[in-house]
Amino acid sequence: MTISQAAGNVCTVSALNTKQPQTTNSVESEVIYLPNTDCTIKPQASLSAFTSYRVGGAADLYVAPRNLEALQASLKYAKERNLKVTTLGAGSNLLVSDRGISGLVIATRHLRFSNFDPKTGQLTVAAGESIPSLALAAAELGWQGLEWAVGIPGTAGGAVVMNAGAHNSCIADMLVSAQVLSPDGTLETLSPDQLGYSYRTSLLQGGDRIVTQATLQLAPGADPATVVAITREHKKHRLSTQPYNFPSCGSVFRNPKPYSAGWLIEQTGLKGYQIGGAQVAQLHANFIVNRGGAKASDIFCLIRHIQHQVQERWSINLEPEVKMLGEFQGACG
Repeated sequence: MTISQAAGNVCTVSALNTKQPQTTNSVESEVIYLPNTDCTIKPQASLSAFTSYRVGGAADLYVAPRNLEALQASLKYAKERNLKVTTLGAGSNLLVSDRGISGLVIATRHLRFSNFDPKTGQLTVAAGESIPSLALAAAELGWQGLEWAVGIPGTAGGAVVMNAGAHNSCIADMLVSAQVLSPDGTLETLSPDQLGYSYRTSLLQGGDRIVTQATLQLAPGADPATVVAITREHKKHRLSTQPYNFPSCGSVFRNPKPYSAGWLIEQTGLKGYQIGGAQVAQLHANFIVNRGGAKASDIFCLIRHIQHQVQERWSINLEPEVKMLGEFQGACG
């Protein structure tokens, strides 16, 4: 059963555009056309709208392909020009520098399809599919296994890369395989063992391979009403215990077992502490929220302040879960 398929004609392969000019100049922008596609690369594209923090500078170049062929064309363009490539999913676990990102930023959020196979109980999804939407779709079919993920504000690709998890479950527990694209345009299908999973990380983090799709093993055949009720309860719990009234990236730090990062930060007396427009959330201390007008540097400096204070009090180094992109040197003066 196919639940969704990306529509539209932005950044898809097209045989009609083989004679498009490489660039076209206008007063507003300089648009770059990828050969043999109707996919355009935009220069100096602001990234603040594409991150859940709503902060960050511009990408030198930005492209949002809608299928695998357009994604491969984007990588080919970058390789031919020796451009650094940065992959952007939903931007929910991300802090982009005020100075922006050099090279080519490839957004995978428009790579969308999902297929529930009742014969195998497997769900195959493209990298840009929303994890909460998938959790609800599975529940409505009576498929168990993704109830915990309804509150994860990200995409399937991002979840595979960072081994997203909640409620003592994670992607690694149910992943059958992930398809990844290398910079040279070749595809590989990797098993969980090959991805080297551990708590909130994988071998894909910090690498140059892009997740294009993933296959998850679920358990069909349950009563849909029951699975939906459990899923909604997970969402209700998350909304009641975590701040969603202001922009944030979700949890900022990994939990240094046996402690939780939020407990350590709260016991250090940092709830409500603010730098510029960035504040340690009152509801959950492992969240930093944009109270309005925050800059990426405010959030970055607050992260560093929290790390310093917790280290001083507990001799524990809090490791950021949020991924930082761009240049932050000198951000805190």
